[in-house]
Amino acid sequence: MRQPLQEQLPLAAPGVDHRHTRELAEIDRILGLHPDVLDLVLQDLHQGIRSDTGREGMTAEQVLRVAVLRALGNFTYEELTFFLPESPTYRSFCGYGLFDEIPAKSTLQRNVKRIGADTWQAINHVLLGYARAERVEDGRTTRTDATVVETNIHPPTDSSLLWDSVRVLDRLLKEAHEDFGIERFPSRRRRAKRRALDILNAKKERKRRKAYRDLLKVSEETVGYARSALAQLHACPDLMAAFAAAEIEKYVHRAEWVIDQTERRVLHGEDVPATEKLFSIFEPHTDIIIKDRRDTHYGHKLTLTGGKSGLVLDWVVEDGNPADSTLATRMLERHKNVYGRVPRQAAFDGGFASKANLKEAKDLGVKDVAFSKKRGLEVPDMARSRAIYKRLRNFRAGIESWISYLKRAFGLERCVWRGEAGFARYVGSSIVAGNLLTLARHLLARAAT
Repeated sequence: MRQPLQEQLPLAAPGVDHRHTRELAEIDRILGLHPDVLDLVLQDLHQGIRSDTGREGMTAEQVLRVAVLRALGNFTYEELTFFLPESPTYRSFCGYGLFDEIPAKSTLQRNVKRIGADTWQAINHVLLGYARAERVEDGRTTRTDATVVETNIHPPTDSSLLWDSVRVLDRLLKEAHEDFGIERFPSRRRRAKRRALDILNAKKERKRRKAYRDLLKVSEETVGYARSALAQLHACPDLMAAFAAAEIEKYVHRAEWVIDQTERRVLHGEDVPATEKLFSIFEPHTDIIIKDRRDTHYGHKLTLTGGKSGLVLDWVVEDGNPADSTLATRMLERHKNVYGRVPRQAAFDGGFASKANLKEAKDLGVKDVAFSKKRGLEVPDMARSRAIYKRLRNFRAGIESWISYLKRAFGLERCVWRGEAGFARYVGSSIVAGNLLTLARHLLARAAT
C-alpha cells in the first residue's frame, strides 16, 4: 500500500518561543538602534593592530555581542565555543549565519578583552540615554553603595607567596635553558614546597620560624639564579630571548618584594602596612579589603550608583580601600556629568554618612538625602519629612539585592580576567550586560501590558 506524501522538512530549525529568546531579541533591537557604539568598539579593536594585513577577523558588532552573551550566561570561553555553534538563537544574536565558522576560544577571548573599560562606560551612557528617552530611568532618585569584587587568587600567606615565587622562577629558568641554551641552574622546587608545608603544619612558633628561615634562603637562592640567567639572556643573539628576560625580570622583582615583606613581618615582627604588601605575584594590583572588621577580601572595592529601574547608573573601581565617607560627593558629581544635573533624591549606605557629605550634597542641589545610619544627623536636615527619609532609606536597601544579582548572575563575585586593566574591563562588561537585560525586561513588560 502506498504511503501518503509527506511534507518536506524545513532546512532551518524553527525559533523557540522562550523568555530568554525574547529577551535576546529585545537586546538585539536595542543594540541595533545604537550603531554608534560600534565605532567605540572598533577603535579598541584597531588599537595597536594593522588592519590592512592578516586574516579577516571578527567584526566590531560580533565582538560586542559575544562579550554581552558571555556576561549574560556567565560563560567561560570554552563553553562559548560549544553554545555558539549549537544554538541558532545565539548564532543569530552574535551575527553568525547557519554555516559560518565560529572562532576558536582564544580568538573570542583576545577580541572581547580588547574592549576597554572607558568604552564600557561610554556604552552604558548611551544605554542610559535610551532608558531616559523611553521613560524607564530618569536618574532623579539614586542609591549608592560599595562592594568588593575579588581577584582570581588563592588566600595569600607569606609561605605560599614564597613558594609561588620559587616554582614560577624555576619553570621560567627551565624554559630558558631549553629554548636558548643558557646554564641549567639547580631546582629548589621540592625543598621550597616541603618548607611551605612545614610552615603550614607547624604547631610551635620555633619550628615555624626555622622553616621560614630556610624557605627565605631557598627563595633568595632562586632569585640569584634568575639574575644570573638574565645576564646570559641579555647576551643571547636570539630576539625572543629579550621576551624571556622581561618575563623573568618581572617575577624577580615580585619575588624580592615577597622576600622583603616576609622578613619584615616574620623575622623582625614588623607590622607591614597594607599599601606596602604584595598579595599575589600573578595579580599584583590586588588590594586587601576588610569589611566590618571581620570579613577579609582580596580584590578591589567597587562603588555603584543605581536608579529606581534597577539600572546601574555609574560605577568606579577604587584604588585601595578608601573610606565610604570620602566617596559620596564624588559619586554625585559623576552623576551630574552623566545626566547634566544631580539627583533630586539620593540614598546612601551608612558608611557614607557625615555632616560634611550632607552639606556638600545639599549645596550641589540634592533636595532629599538619606543615609541608612544617621551618625548624629537629624532627619529634618536630611529630608523634607520623616516619611520621605524613611522611604529613601528603605529604597537604598534595594541596591543590596541588585549587587547580589550582579554577582550571582553575571560573575561579579570574582574577576577571572588577568591584570588591572582586565579587571576594570571585566567589571564593565558584566554591568553593561546586566543593564541590557534589565532594560530589555522593562520594555518587554511594557509591551505586554
